[in-house]
Amino acid sequence: MQANTVLQEPLARWLPCGCTPVSLPSVCPCTGCALPKEVKSKVGEKVGLPCCHEIPSSESLSNYRVYWQRNTREVVLAYSEGKKIPDYDQYVNRTELDSKNLTLWIYPVEILDNGTYQCVVQNLRISQDFSPRVVCDAPVSLSVTADFSEPNITSNVINTTCESTEMVVTCSSYGGFPKPKISGFFNNGSLVWNTTWVSESSLSPYNVTGKLHLNVTKDINLTCSVEYNGFVKSTSLLLTKTNDCIAPTMPPSYNVITATSIIFIIFLLAITLAARYFPRHACFHCSKNQDPMDEDEKESMKPPTISKMTSETSSV
Repeated sequence: MQANTVLQEPLARWLPCGCTPVSLPSVCPCTGCALPKEVKSKVGEKVGLPCCHEIPSSESLSNYRVYWQRNTREVVLAYSEGKKIPDYDQYVNRTELDSKNLTLWIYPVEILDNGTYQCVVQNLRISQDFSPRVVCDAPVSLSVTADFSEPNITSNVINTTCESTEMVVTCSSYGGFPKPKISGFFNNGSLVWNTTWVSESSLSPYNVTGKLHLNVTKDINLTCSVEYNGFVKSTSLLLTKTNDCIAPTMPPSYNVITATSIIFIIFLLAITLAARYFPRHACFHCSKNQDPMDEDEKESMKPPTISKMTSETSSV
């Protein structure tokens, strides 16, 4: 843009004093670099960056030249004698200036807005060496945050024994800014994650993934936290130890085998003796308990006997 070309030359002399050389040190009221004031905002919000000078009620913006610049070279918003200078491309229709306290308003905030800004104010009515007097030149740091997704925890069992379950645990989150770190704990013990990040640039959203290799000996509750710019998002997962083991059966001892054998032999002998005793005992009771009438009937059924004497008498 043409406005940027015009402003590039004078901007160099309005950098914070003590940080970089200035062409006219005599007009600079500073003696060193002040630490930038930090302002935090989230993507999509409206944020105000405070300036280091406020115009007195007896004066107006037409008496001043005001420049808001970013990273010492990019013009964000500029006014000269009360008239607005065309915006820098990135900030078209996204910036406003308070005409009294000179606060820079940005809406909506983007990740690309993250950085350090300077508010440079010149009084056109007070001049030295035919140059406007710099009455204010101070940095402001804008820290932009984009929320990460809720962490997602998954586990994959790779080996199991009777004593433990070996598994790989993965925790992932995406779409946030700035570069985060992953932390976590289980059963009040901290964890060290093997973490990887993916981002197109230093001012682009991040995707983050953390991995753990665990030997789980009992059920544990694991928590994964994604920390970024003072914010934290956490998720928990119960890791269960698989129990596929069958306890081995111990072989009986020698004494147990001997006692079992003796009992079995005694049992067989008892059955054999009982088989011999009970049939005889039953027959004895059967013969003893026969009915006398049955005996008489058997006798009556016998054929009659002819005595020898009767035969002889007949022959006489």
